[in-house]
Amino acid sequence: MKKRIFQILGFLVSTLGWLFVSCTMAMDYWRVSQIGGQGGSNIIKVGWYWSNLWKDCFIDSTAVVNCRDFSVLWSVTPFIQGVRGLLMIGLGLGFVGAILAFVGMECTYLGGTDEINDKVLFSGAIFHIVGGISDMAGYCLYINRIARTAFNPNLDPTSLRYDIGTPLFLGLVGSFLILVGAIFYLVTVYRVLFPEPKVVYAYASKTYVTPRTRSRTLYTGYYRPSRQSKRSTLSSGSKSSELSNISQITDEKISDRDVFV
Repeated sequence: MKKRIFQILGFLVSTLGWLFVSCTMAMDYWRVSQIGGQGGSNIIKVGWYWSNLWKDCFIDSTAVVNCRDFSVLWSVTPFIQGVRGLLMIGLGLGFVGAILAFVGMECTYLGGTDEINDKVLFSGAIFHIVGGISDMAGYCLYINRIARTAFNPNLDPTSLRYDIGTPLFLGLVGSFLILVGAIFYLVTVYRVLFPEPKVVYAYASKTYVTPRTRSRTLYTGYYRPSRQSKRSTLSSGSKSSELSNISQITDEKISDRDVFV
């Protein structure tokens, strides 16, 4: 029951994070810059510059929006291309991971045996982890570009200094949720895929302990003789010593008898 609860919780959390990331791809105001009013007043704003992954826009005080769409792919700023690529890779991996997780969950009854379902779910968790890291790297790349421009002391005073927009925070939260969902998946299948070494009693006289390292072969292990085997060896040793003493005595008696005759 606990296993199913963790799997369902992981599916919901990771899917919610994937939706957050996909929504940020179409959202505006990735970065925002505001221009003050006449005489340097910061109370009345007369314009806002903002950008996303697809266009640059300007809004004046009359709410008129003027936008310039980015041109073809090979003429876009390189860091914009990098952010797009990382987010698209993350979304693709997350989509595949969601399908694998849905098939491998115990409550869906779509896979085969429990072992096969656990392996499929483990694969889905790996896809989610790689996709979440890719999404987070894309957002961090965009934030790094904004921070480098905003805190550059040698920047031209007439240049715009942008602030971080809402989609970046939402995307970081979504990436974190994807990773959390993948961790929930791994918790449910870790013990099944990587079991702990167990003690196997093979015979009555010997105890076999499975090796802890995976580099050893199937036939290597640690054998410990039991108490019964120790007693049997001691008894056999005492019997052999008694037989040797008897043989020595009989040989001596026979030799003495032969001499006197």
